[in-house]
Amino acid sequence: MKKWKRSSRLVHMTQELMQNPHRLLTLSSFAERYQAAKSSISEDLAIIQEVCQEEGLGELETVSGAAGGARFLPGVDPATARDQIDQLCGRLADPARILPGGYLYLSDLLGDSALVRDLGRIFASVFARSGADAVVTVETKGIPLAYAAAAHLGVPVAIVRKHNRITEGSVVTINTVSGSSKRLGSLSLSRRSLQEGARVLIIDDFMKAGGTIRGMIHLLHEFHADVVGVGVMTDSLVEERLVEDYISLTTVAEVDVKEKKIRVVPGNFNMEQQGGILHGKDSDR
Repeated sequence: MKKWKRSSRLVHMTQELMQNPHRLLTLSSFAERYQAAKSSISEDLAIIQEVCQEEGLGELETVSGAAGGARFLPGVDPATARDQIDQLCGRLADPARILPGGYLYLSDLLGDSALVRDLGRIFASVFARSGADAVVTVETKGIPLAYAAAAHLGVPVAIVRKHNRITEGSVVTINTVSGSSKRLGSLSLSRRSLQEGARVLIIDDFMKAGGTIRGMIHLLHEFHADVVGVGVMTDSLVEERLVEDYISLTTVAEVDVKEKKIRVVPGNFNMEQQGGILHGKDSDR
């Protein structure tokens, strides 16, 4: 087995850590792969940790002991997050998004892989220490965002369905009532898609009154799951909210169909107060 140069080793180690977020990679495995002493690997990890913190990439968490090693927790620096959210506000405010009935077209945003990846990283940064075992979303538009957040957290995704599918096998189903229209509906989740007692993060693209998310929370209680957080790309201003404890990146403050105007502002998410992995050159502002 070849002996790696330090420069090559640093590049490959960084790639391995970032491709396996929240997974502990041991010093022994690194030492064996690169044919290097554990002391040298520890020095390499210190270099990677310093760069990650300074550049706002996240945090390298080290674990001591015989089975020690390091795990990478993706993060984002506040300036970058603010810029990404401001850009999202601008794109959401495009009047061409207005659909009949005052609805907004969002599919192009959720189909933008670069944007979705960045938003998923913000959510993963906020909920980095939540201990989530899985990300849960409801079909269909929120699925790309949920997978992006899950990829940065290194956890699987479970999808709540509005209609039963024979391919889902045995399911748990509950009846729901929407917050605004009071329409009856149902939500189902395959028993095989989520372990009993899992710690769950709910991610969705849009929330109005919160009836669907409240329904998902009730459904997850049937799995004895612990909902450790709720994140949405955008919410809207409503008189009555059925879900209060959540994080939104943007808020649709007003939709004027007649004048074809949309006013969008940053959501309730404050980078400096969330307590996630928020490193970078201005993270101490």
